[in-house]
Formats: sequence, structure tokens, C-alpha cells
Amino acid sequence: MSTSKSQIFIDTNRTIAPISPLLFGGFIEHMGRCVYEGIYDPKSPLADERGLRKDVLAALKDQAYTVMRYPGGNFLSGYNWLDGVGPKEKRPSRRELAWQSTETNQFGTNEFMDFCQAIDVAPMLGVNMGTGTIQAASDLVEYCNVDSGTYWSDLRASHGYRQPHNVRYWCVGNEMDGPWQIGHLDAAAYGNKALEAAKMMKWQDPSIKTVLCGSSNDQMPTYPDWDRTALEIAWEHMDYHSMHYYAGNRDNDTASYLASALGFESFVDTLDGTLRYVKAKRRSKHDVYLSWDEWQVWYKGDPMQGDWAEAPHLAEEIYNLEDALVVAQWLNVFLRKSHVLKIACVAQIVNVISWMHTRSDGLLKFPSYYAFKLVSNYAKGDALDVTVKAPYVPTKTYGDVPALDVSASYDAETQQGAIFVVNRSLTDTVTTELVWQDGQEVCLDQAWQLSGSDPKEANSWEEPNRLVAHAIPVPQMENGRSTLSLPPLSFTVLTTRTA
Repeated sequence: MSTSKSQIFIDTNRTIAPISPLLFGGFIEHMGRCVYEGIYDPKSPLADERGLRKDVLAALKDQAYTVMRYPGGNFLSGYNWLDGVGPKEKRPSRRELAWQSTETNQFGTNEFMDFCQAIDVAPMLGVNMGTGTIQAASDLVEYCNVDSGTYWSDLRASHGYRQPHNVRYWCVGNEMDGPWQIGHLDAAAYGNKALEAAKMMKWQDPSIKTVLCGSSNDQMPTYPDWDRTALEIAWEHMDYHSMHYYAGNRDNDTASYLASALGFESFVDTLDGTLRYVKAKRRSKHDVYLSWDEWQVWYKGDPMQGDWAEAPHLAEEIYNLEDALVVAQWLNVFLRKSHVLKIACVAQIVNVISWMHTRSDGLLKFPSYYAFKLVSNYAKGDALDVTVKAPYVPTKTYGDVPALDVSASYDAETQQGAIFVVNRSLTDTVTTELVWQDGQEVCLDQAWQLSGSDPKEANSWEEPNRLVAHAIPVPQMENGRSTLSLPPLSFTVLTTRTA
């Protein structure tokens, strides 16, 4: 193990854009044990009177989620929302084709709204553009958002919810570019259907914000032409354009995996350029932003089909240290691209491709949990354009990349800031000088670190606290400069305040 040196230059006047609070969102799908035995488990001794798991609610609050996307995912494209409302004893049990499971419909739209209220997040609902119709999409908006006096709003009231839910964010379908999707459409067919659905939805409630389906990943043969085509058709009736991306270390090449931020940034840059192109081509004054409403590490296998069981164990990944460091870099990218990226939802929040797993008597948190928690709780105000001088590390996929991946934030109103630093080197400690360039008197307030010697190390039910973020000594400041030592395979967070 060796030591190298770097510098991080920070100027609170050198801002990128305001950090959207909606970057710290989650995603719930009726897949595996995310809903049943995850957030909703009436038989558990840990459930409240609504059947919601109290330990899961507490952990989600701890992570400071701001928005929650529901009910899918691939599930959405075969879902009839009417199956999940009304008296539970009258709800149908159906075969769910996306994940080959049995859906009991005991948790639906109104239960989801109760859940969102319990953890104080904004709901983001999806409408079915696969088997669903534009009329059904319009009806769901009416059911959720119209006060009273109409068929669908009065039906909601009869279900025990007299006050409207006032859902602001709406996904117009899910991954419709994918041949795996129920009711898959080509770009033009989808763009036209999404346009007509969004028109009706916004006639029901002009205040809502709609999200157009973008490419399911950057390896799709239709990417980014799908995005351009659908946007050109539906631009004026859409407010966001979705991005989906799942990362992984399938080749067991940790050095390249820990440089994944370069791939994430390229994906954003391509779609950012596509948005600017379409706006210019349409001579439009309307802006559309990006919604990264599915993102996560997902590659270790696990069953993907449920053999028609209820709440089968599907895609329950075990996340280790290297996965957590990739998550931390992903969040850094969110801040660095905050000029165009306004919504992000990690997939998913419990059990299914999630950094939290439940069993009947408890909850296990993987290292990624702590990476997300630190950024979601402390990234406030504006994202800062930091300058980093760091040694390079070699990778097979991306060539030589900086050892440090950095983002920072500053809230002028509270005069509080934060710095987020990943040392992606597998072997080298990096001695880093922090340099404040704006002339303000800055104090370092608190410091945390998530680190380990083995990138494959993970928490387990037997050792649940093996890898957690822990407080470290706060470095001293002198004349706007401070020095700290960043061990290899580490994520370090510092909070600041100006005098």
C-alpha cells in the first residue's frame, strides 16, 4: 500500500445548479418481496395497524427519501389499477405475467398513499401504457386528484378517502422500448400514445408533471434514437424524460467497476444533448428535464421468475463494499449533473435489488444504505463545480481515471455545505488538501467514512454492522485549507459551515 497526494478546490460562488430534493427518491414495484413482506406485512409482529412494517418505515425515514415511484416497473404494463382499490375482500387475485407471480392486490393505490404519508414523501404514480388505455390513465388521475362530484372522485371517497391524493408526478408507462415489456411499442407508436394519454391526464389536472419513457439502458439498439423520436412527438406535454440504468461487475474487474461514474455521466450527457436537440428542432420554449427513475447495482443473478408464488424471493442481491462505492459515485454524478437531472429513484427500496432485506423478526442493511443516507441527508442547496487534482488509476474499460470522485454542495441560506469523496483506488491512501477559494471563513463540522480493505466485504445477519459509516476525527482548518487522509476503497463525507 502506498500514499499519493491530491487537491480539491472549492468555491461556493462556482455553482452548477440547485440540487433538486427529488434526486433522493425510491421505487416500489410489485415484484418479489418488495411490497409483501417488505413494506407491507400485516402478519409481522413489527407491523403497525395498517400492515406497514415499522422498522422499514423508520429506516426509510432515516434515509430521507423525498419521492416514491409506484407500482412499477414491468409490473405496470399489465396492471389494472382498479384491481387494487376498494374492499380488500373483493379484490381479485391474478396471475402477474411480468414476474410470473401471483398478485393478491391487497396493497394498491390507497395503501401506497398511506405509506407515502407515513414517511413524508411525494407519490409518483405510473399509468399502464402496455395493456392499458389512455382512458384508464385519465380515470386514475381523476380518481386520485379530483376533489368530489364525479364518478371516479366519488368512488375514491366511497373507498374511505374523501380528500384527494393530489399526486403531482406521473410516469406515462414504463420501458416501452423493451421487447420484454407487456404491450411493447416502437418509438413512434409509444410517443403518440403517450402524447394522447398526457393530454387527457393534464385536462383532468393541469398542475401535474408527466414523465416520458426513455431508453431502458444505453445498450439498447434503438438508443438514443428512441428518445429523440418519442420526445419529438410528445415534447410539449411532457415535463421529464426517464432514464433507467443498472450497473454491475460481471467481469469481476473491480478497478473498472469503480470507475462506473464515467459511464453514468456519458449516459446523462447523451440524453442532455438529445433534449437540447429536440427543443431546438421544435423551436420550443418548453423545457424537459431528466428523471433517472430506476438506478441500482444489479448483476448477481437470483431467480427472476416467481413460479406463480405469492411474494417469491426474486433478485435479492447481497451488496458489498465495492457496490456501495459505486452507489456513492452515482450520487456524486447526480449532483454534478443537477442542471438537467431533477428526479432520481433508486430501484428498489426493500428486498428486491435493495440495500435493505427483511425477515419476519428484523431488518438487515447493506453498506450502500449508508452511502445513500449520507448524501440524501446532507446534499442541500446548490451543487458546486469542484476542481480536483488527483493521481490516476488504470482501468481496462475507461483507461486512466482520477483516483478521487468528488461532488460538493452549499446552501447559501443556512451557510452549510458538504463534500463527498470516493477514493476508488484499490491500494493507495490519498493525502488530500482541501482548498477553499472564495475567501469565506469556513469550519469543518462533522466527518464520516465508509471504508474497508476487501471490496467484496458485506454485512450479514450474523454481522450486520461489519461495514457502516462511522464518524472520524474532523480535520483542522487553517487559512482556508485542510488536509485529510483518504484510505483506499473509501467514501468520506465532510460537512461545513461558514462563519
